[in-house]
Amino acid sequence: MAATPANVADSTVLPDLLHGQETRLWGDQAYRGQRAVIREHAPKARDFTNRRYRHRGVVDEIERAKNRTKSKVRARVEHVIGVVKRVFGFAKVRYRGLKKNKHRLLVTCALANLFMGRRQLLGYQRA
Repeated sequence: MAATPANVADSTVLPDLLHGQETRLWGDQAYRGQRAVIREHAPKARDFTNRRYRHRGVVDEIERAKNRTKSKVRARVEHVIGVVKRVFGFAKVRYRGLKKNKHRLLVTCALANLFMGRRQLLGYQRA
């Protein structure tokens, strides 16, 4: 997890997010041009970022279907972001200063992990 100012693009902090032991990397089209960075910082990782499926007006249906599958996997991560925003109220920045907001984000992510796994932690079983 990384907290940056609003004028910094997500793809610029990619080296900070990789620890080198990744086996797969799922990203949207913002990470499309980052193949060299991925190979340098996570050599064992397979790149599952969305590819361009339209070239000169011609739509490649196979590549479009692959992108759709990749987006379905990423949607599970987006659910956690929705929990952070809606349940814990992290829709707006509350404090002045990046350090304070980053600390709040770290605590909120830890609480979101507990919230998402509450059924397993409490021993509830689905009916």
